[in-house]
Amino acid sequence: MERYDQLYQLYDEFDAGTLRALQNFVDLFPPVDSRIALEHWREVGEELDECKAEVREAFPATGETFCELAARASRDQAFTALDLYAKYDRGVNVLVLDVDETLRSAGGTDNEIPRETLHLLTEFHEGGMPIVVCTGQTLENVKGFLIQGLGNEIVHSGDLSVVYEAGTGVFTPGHGADTKRLLYEDLDDDIQSVFDAVRSRVLSEAPEDLRRGCHLQGNEFNVTLKPNFETGSQQAREVIDHALVYELDLLGEAVAEQVGESSEGASDWARAYYAEQDPEIRGVLEGEGEMPDADPEDVPAGVRETFERIDVAYYEADAAEIGSLELNKVVGVEAAFDVLGIDDPFAAVMGDSKSDLRVMEWVAENDAGIAAAPEHSSRDVLDHVVKTDELVFDRGKAGDVLRTIYAMNRLANLG
Repeated sequence: MERYDQLYQLYDEFDAGTLRALQNFVDLFPPVDSRIALEHWREVGEELDECKAEVREAFPATGETFCELAARASRDQAFTALDLYAKYDRGVNVLVLDVDETLRSAGGTDNEIPRETLHLLTEFHEGGMPIVVCTGQTLENVKGFLIQGLGNEIVHSGDLSVVYEAGTGVFTPGHGADTKRLLYEDLDDDIQSVFDAVRSRVLSEAPEDLRRGCHLQGNEFNVTLKPNFETGSQQAREVIDHALVYELDLLGEAVAEQVGESSEGASDWARAYYAEQDPEIRGVLEGEGEMPDADPEDVPAGVRETFERIDVAYYEADAAEIGSLELNKVVGVEAAFDVLGIDDPFAAVMGDSKSDLRVMEWVAENDAGIAAAPEHSSRDVLDHVVKTDELVFDRGKAGDVLRTIYAMNRLANLG
């Protein structure tokens, strides 16, 4: 209990709130040319040093760690960090981070990663922490905003890996022949042929309202239709609901053709099979008046076996996507760990969707990490996070959990 008593002393006897405010100002001060502003920044830095010196003096054996705790983490974050260290007896050695609606939020950060979050990631990187960005986005999109936010040096440092398109590929600059791994090339020819067939037809054969209302995301492998309207809007919801039904029909026909079945009834097989697998898909089909009369048990064995290898994902008012169940974020993260040389991971996994949940469950099953999620995540994600370590954060506030992890690692270093 000694460490808990020391934390009580730290937060009871020192003004940690002021310390954090001073540290944030020094860390996040924008680049300016004003001599007066720069002088103020120096004065704040001197005040911060004086406050930290008082903490060091009060804790002779742990002063450096405790002044950093007070300057970086709130009381709740510090005690949560100590609880986590007491539970797992180790610190985090890799960050696995989703981007959309996790690091950034359309409703909370104007779809930009906050400066605070970017600065904290920079601090982790400078401390030697590998970072795995794990997203459903295309590689080019991810590279663009990472270079803009973190800088070219960090992105190409050799300690950052990007799992893109939810696990179809892994990009880890600075690793020679392993810099880019195209995981979808490991799939057999039959599955690749199904995806080629769907991709070649998805726009050319689309009804006019879909051609006008959505576009094909520039993926290397997955087939993803995105709305030409603001994500979350009623128009986006309507066009993505329609796109989901259309993609199911294309998939059914492509699979039937590949396995040598008649295409008659193939659309109904796909609708029936995936409605049984996912309540959200069933809800869309019912809402569109497109639920088939077919029974899932009537799907021919060859068609069903292929469906069992293919994922259809629905993101309300955002995307309708076809991907491979053999390629997911877990597969991508494992490949990223391999390239980065992380043999004994204890990861902090942050995400909001079902694809992130797979990674969270994987680290939990293997005693290989902890999970955190924003409060607006899918219900299954929140259930898992609450059931494990209750690391739920407010929309757009990923920095709160990063501060907890920072504190956890500082405490772990004390032993």
